[in-house]
Amino acid sequence: MSKPCKRFAQHWLRSEYALDKIVEAAQLSKSDRILEIGPGTGILTRRLLPAVESLVAVEIDRDLCEKLAKNLGKQENFLLLQGDFLSLDLEQLLVPFPSFHQPNKVVANIPYNITGPILAKLLGTIARPAETGYELIVLLVQKEVGDRLVATPGNKAYGALSVRVQYLANCERICEVPAKAFYPPPKVDSVVVRLRPRASEPPANNPRQLETLIQLGFANRRKMLHNNLKSIIEPDRLTRLLEQLSINPQVRAENLSLQDWIGLSNLLTE
Repeated sequence: MSKPCKRFAQHWLRSEYALDKIVEAAQLSKSDRILEIGPGTGILTRRLLPAVESLVAVEIDRDLCEKLAKNLGKQENFLLLQGDFLSLDLEQLLVPFPSFHQPNKVVANIPYNITGPILAKLLGTIARPAETGYELIVLLVQKEVGDRLVATPGNKAYGALSVRVQYLANCERICEVPAKAFYPPPKVDSVVVRLRPRASEPPANNPRQLETLIQLGFANRRKMLHNNLKSIIEPDRLTRLLEQLSINPQVRAENLSLQDWIGLSNLLTE
């Protein structure tokens, strides 16, 4: 087994149970085209390849790429790209490979230190949703992040990330994966999450404004919403808008649902 590299935050997943749950959550079919970010030693890749039409793997570690190419390079439905996923233009890179169309699903054990940027690239932002057309995204992520992705209003994990991602996708927690399931064990536990990208209903009339409201609203969790938003909304006006939405004017950001945020944003544009 290759030695994990600290520079790339590598931890090899060893749990058969976790691997089974990831594959099960992906709901694979023979027509699926998979993107795997950070295949590492290929332990998940080997499970995915026989079940799908094609798999594009993006690995930043050159040494691992050499081993993956040696071990899996003869598989006709496997394409390995060496580089940083965050800086790659996947659509352009796949043009010379007609057998590997734009992937429709993402299945990956991603590096935890770049989870936020990876989510932003896969899903886009409220103002600019991604146009990649992923039907399903299954990720193994740090438990704290997973908790935030699926959190509901009033939960201590509920925050700006929760609202932003839930605007862009349905989020579901699949299972917990303890630190001991990895080599070397990370300092935190993990969870498998499943995201189904979709258009928000109803959408925000002004998505960029909604992003600003969410960012400012959660800037200080201990303050009430009218204090966090006073730089852009006069407090008395905000009170009137919240009353129109049947929301307590003394509310904090963590108590507003996604639909509340959209409703508030839409009222501001009227």
